[in-house]
Amino acid sequence: MAVITSVEDLRVLAQRRVPRMFYDYVDSGSWTESTYRANTSDFAKIKLRQRVAVNLENRTLKTAMAGQELAMPVALAPTGLTGMQRADGEILAARAAEKFGVPFTLSTVSICSIEDVAEKTSKPFWFQLYVMRDRAFIERLIDRAKAASCAALVLTLDLQIQGQRHKDLKNGLTAPPKLTAKNIINMMTKPRWCIGMLGTKRHAFGNIIGHVANVENMASFSSWIAEQFDPTLSWDDVRWFRQRWNGKLILKGIMDVEDARLAVESGADALVVSNHGGRQLDGAPSSIAALPAIADAVGSKIEVHLDGGIRSGQDVLKALALGAKGVYIGRAFLYGLGALGEAGVTTALEIIQKELDLTMAFCGLTDVRKVDKNIMVPGTY
Repeated sequence: MAVITSVEDLRVLAQRRVPRMFYDYVDSGSWTESTYRANTSDFAKIKLRQRVAVNLENRTLKTAMAGQELAMPVALAPTGLTGMQRADGEILAARAAEKFGVPFTLSTVSICSIEDVAEKTSKPFWFQLYVMRDRAFIERLIDRAKAASCAALVLTLDLQIQGQRHKDLKNGLTAPPKLTAKNIINMMTKPRWCIGMLGTKRHAFGNIIGHVANVENMASFSSWIAEQFDPTLSWDDVRWFRQRWNGKLILKGIMDVEDARLAVESGADALVVSNHGGRQLDGAPSSIAALPAIADAVGSKIEVHLDGGIRSGQDVLKALALGAKGVYIGRAFLYGLGALGEAGVTTALEIIQKELDLTMAFCGLTDVRKVDKNIMVPGTY
């Protein structure tokens, strides 16, 4: 692909270069995938007001999320198995984010560990935590995040039980993956990916394997993790995490105004309007559809972020207009990673930055912090 002009171009290239089971892990949702599709399609329904004869010099996208000054209001979302899109993927994405001036969020179920990423970066990154039954392990994980100087803890609340993703079942994406003849043949058609994986020692869940008693390999991990997601999670647990973590606490997975009010009461610093990328409750509203009511209800009391469906700078601008202080990109940066490694993540960020800057200008604004509902056509949101 000679010229890459959009995140969609990166997606097409990633599909060519990443083995099917790992590409499908990213590019899928639960059950019918209706919520997964709505996360992106609902952005297209929102129309923008074009303004003219405005001085558009000295434009700025600089802002802050969770107290951190950023080049633009975008963070890299926590995504599991990032290191299977490209060898050492979490390290590559974290380095790209650091150089660009936006946060990288490391997932609990990453391939590279907290220590791996901390060793290869120079600035604090964010860490995402799943609530598991083994609270002693969770306490150790929090202590490891503190030791790595992580700037924020992103507590995911919407994975007490795991949604069903049909593509993963059909592809045999388990821990360890089922190396069927079909999967092996498909991997052999991805030589860049194979060479990269042969050149790294990081192939397992670095934050977990070797850090839990009797979990020393992928086979023992599989039996352990199957029992670990905690269905008893409550707001009392969230308050416990607030006491245990003295840095910025961000609650991810809020889709209801009532839950948003409880998030405020918990003492968290920010919440993320998110339906887990359409990977949990199929049939739920899109994140962008849920955002306005939540922002109107609690936006003056807690910082509101959005995750889900961001594929362009225009999407970022629309989320800001509807009350978000910043957004997270997951699939967008993963497509870049799978396509071109660290350079691809940078390319995804550059594309979004340019689209955000130009769209903001066409709407007659020069400062991203001044974006509000006035830039949208009434009746389209």
